Amino acid sequence: MSRALEDKRTATRLRVLVEITDRQPAVSQGEIADAVGVTSQAVSEYIRDLVADGYVEKEGRSRYRTTKEGVDWLFREIKSIRQFADHVTEDVLQSVQEDAALATERIEAGETVTLSLREGLLHATPGDEGPATGTATTAAEAGQDVSITGFEGVIDMSPGTVTVCQVPRARNGGSRTIDLETLSAAAETAELVVAVGVEAVAALRRLDRDPAVNVAAGAVAAEAATKGQDVVVVASVDEAGRVADTLRDRNVTYELEPVETEGT
Repeated sequence: MSRALEDKRTATRLRVLVEITDRQPAVSQGEIADAVGVTSQAVSEYIRDLVADGYVEKEGRSRYRTTKEGVDWLFREIKSIRQFADHVTEDVLQSVQEDAALATERIEAGETVTLSLREGLLHATPGDEGPATGTATTAAEAGQDVSITGFEGVIDMSPGTVTVCQVPRARNGGSRTIDLETLSAAAETAELVVAVGVEAVAALRRLDRDPAVNVAAGAVAAEAATKGQDVVVVASVDEAGRVADTLRDRNVTYELEPVETEGT
């Protein structure tokens, strides 16, 4: 465990070094004192110790720079703090947190339920057949929301797929150049269809279909895919790149489905 979590002096030392690193090379001890919540004299003492330990170099009056050794120490301490936070979040709080699920049958408060993910939503079924279970803290009829706590096991779930169908710009033909059969086939196999860009919405309306959303399509698709849903994103050329960036940032893989009629 990080020493910053064990004693106040190391925690203050860590915060002072972070402030120096953030403000370097012109360092105001008064500003650091205000940020950390100690006196300017105390900051001066901490800086002197950091210089002595080789974590900070003094370049002149009120000018300091964090050394490689100082950066390495910060990385080690922050990594240790992050590991502790992950332990608290995943091992400690996970067992006491509450979440909502849809009841598939009548559930009584205090009853053990099996948890599953369907259509991107958590469902609860009476019984402990697993592999993921919890305890209902409220009663609910089938189709109602029920509060669940005491989660155990792992919900059986495979990530969904994301297919990006790119529509040309309006000046290049836009929705009028779309192979409707290809777009229709892609949309029919998806659990969720979203769109971004006027050309994309127009293309779907040629199929007499409105998208579930027409803003933040990349974020919606990424979230749905991580919850096991198969998603089709219809995007204009101008928006497709941003959708792809969002999916990559969320580590969600995707496929590009050509829907433009050949020769257009």
